[in-house]
Amino acid sequence: MTISDIAKLAGVSSAAVSRYLNGGPLSEQKRAVIQAVVEKTGYSPDTAAQTLRTGKVRQVGVIVPSISSQSVGQITSGIAAELGASRYLMLLADTELDEQMELEYLTALQRNHVAGIILLGCDNSPQLCKALKDCRVPVVVTGQRFADLPCVYNDDRAAARDLTRKMLEHGRRNIVYIGGSEQDAATGIARRQGVQDALREVGLNADGLPRAYCAAFSMEEGHRCMEELLARCPQLDGVVCVTDTVAFGALQVLRAAGRRVGQDVGLAGIGDNWAGKVVEPGLTTIRFYQRQVGQEAARMLLQSLEHTEPDAAPVRQTTLGYTLVERGSL
Repeated sequence: MTISDIAKLAGVSSAAVSRYLNGGPLSEQKRAVIQAVVEKTGYSPDTAAQTLRTGKVRQVGVIVPSISSQSVGQITSGIAAELGASRYLMLLADTELDEQMELEYLTALQRNHVAGIILLGCDNSPQLCKALKDCRVPVVVTGQRFADLPCVYNDDRAAARDLTRKMLEHGRRNIVYIGGSEQDAATGIARRQGVQDALREVGLNADGLPRAYCAAFSMEEGHRCMEELLARCPQLDGVVCVTDTVAFGALQVLRAAGRRVGQDVGLAGIGDNWAGKVVEPGLTTIRFYQRQVGQEAARMLLQSLEHTEPDAAPVRQTTLGYTLVERGSL
């Protein structure tokens, strides 16, 4: 089966079929007819031949820190939807939170001829900054801010500030914080700063905020950090957690210690994990629009690829909003 065969069956020109396969301009009527024939025949073009013929690579590399993360799944879903609509394939690389593997994937994807790369960022180390600057293909980053690179990120500091303000409105004054590694400027530093901003606004000792740091965003680490903070600050009456999953681990410890969440102590997380709706009491949280993050990142990359000189494409940086979801845990 060739392009000419598809053209005859669809009653269109070979050029029209070629434009369809390469995402070029085409009327909706012709696109629908060609798509029906392609689906009926199961035709699949030779991607290597397409690349040689058009000079275009229709693959995008997506580097993620952990495929087990709910937020990563939502972001990659948004990326895949946008890339698929423009007939690009997504090649997924999971670093398992290994910084060296992240750098190796950046190099490997360029060697394997991707059109561009979307990086779900977890840190902004000097090595990563240099590797991104040296990339030979267009790059878009989500979750972190990098100077002179297209980025899509959440307003982590404002979100954590609003979440802590809400806890303070419920009369909590002895608040502790379970955070993440401060190698991560977004979840590590910005979220901690947001908590401190809210405490400072009401005259509390923000710099002296009792805190513990998770090695990973897991229930086990939330459990460990909550035990540590309870031992150090038995008078605590509020706990803000860097993620919902961490908060679920903290919840276990508070219950075992006889602390009634939503009554004796307030508890809040970030991320709007589905389980927060079914635990009792429901977990107060921040909802980020992660699928939209992925969609916007893919659009940025596709716009860059449309430029004949991608380096000349304008650099856009976009901050997305969030919603505070209050349940019974405060």
